[in-house]
Amino acid sequence: MAARSEPYREGLPIVAEIASGAVLLRDGRILLLHELAEDRWCLPKGHVDPGESLEAAALREIREETGLSDVTLDGELGEVAYRFYEPRRRTNVHKTSVFFLGNTPGGEVRPEPIFDRFEWVPLERAIALARYDTDRTVLERARRRVGARA
Repeated sequence: MAARSEPYREGLPIVAEIASGAVLLRDGRILLLHELAEDRWCLPKGHVDPGESLEAAALREIREETGLSDVTLDGELGEVAYRFYEPRRRTNVHKTSVFFLGNTPGGEVRPEPIFDRFEWVPLERAIALARYDTDRTVLERARRRVGARA
């Protein structure tokens, strides 16, 4: 299956996008989704619709990508920014993603079709499985937040 993104290409047009998502905790474990097209583990996140708050977008994306609706957000972990080339649109993308710490007491995970599997993993394992520095950055922020409460 072809990759949905490639390295940034200098000199080509660029569009800005904003996304929102969460590091979702249940029983001390983090939910990771495996994206089939890029063979990578990721956190639930997606585009913020016009007029939508970051929190509402994060909750909607969690529901759409995982089927989980009993979710609470426990504060913002911050934002990360990155850029890449998207072959489908033949353009570069500069994406800013804002992440929250989320909690869920349970429920059946039903991943969207773009994901072939999911796992609830310890935080250290989530950091090890993350392919991109931006995901590791967000997970490290979650570790500091959760550790500060203990």
